[in-house]
Amino acid sequence: MWFFYFGGYQTMKMNYFVVGTNNMDAATRFYDALFEGENLQKLKASDRMTYWLGEDFAFAVALPFNEQPATNGNGTMLGFNVGTGDQVVKLYNKAINLGGICEGQPNQRGPRFSAYVRDLDKNKICFSD
Repeated sequence: MWFFYFGGYQTMKMNYFVVGTNNMDAATRFYDALFEGENLQKLKASDRMTYWLGEDFAFAVALPFNEQPATNGNGTMLGFNVGTGDQVVKLYNKAINLGGICEGQPNQRGPRFSAYVRDLDKNKICFSD
């Protein structure tokens, strides 16, 4: 979970992250398989939105409210801290096997071991230790 500190005081933390999809069934299958074994609870909030919830963790896929096609944001990326380098490799490989696109194979990058993929809707994801 992200915490932002200004002047020594915690002012906010990241609450949730939502990515858009144009195919809810395919996106749900992708993230169900990706998150399998990660101790997250799946919650289908409506026909247009599905959440995966954990302690201090909320992620969702959604059909856009404005009924326009979902697009990935240029420069937008979501990062998952997955704890270890082995877990980075595991989730990277799992995402690729589920149809994700490689954006950077597992490797040491600065202080973090990380890997980058795009999901089925081309949303960019980073897994880091």
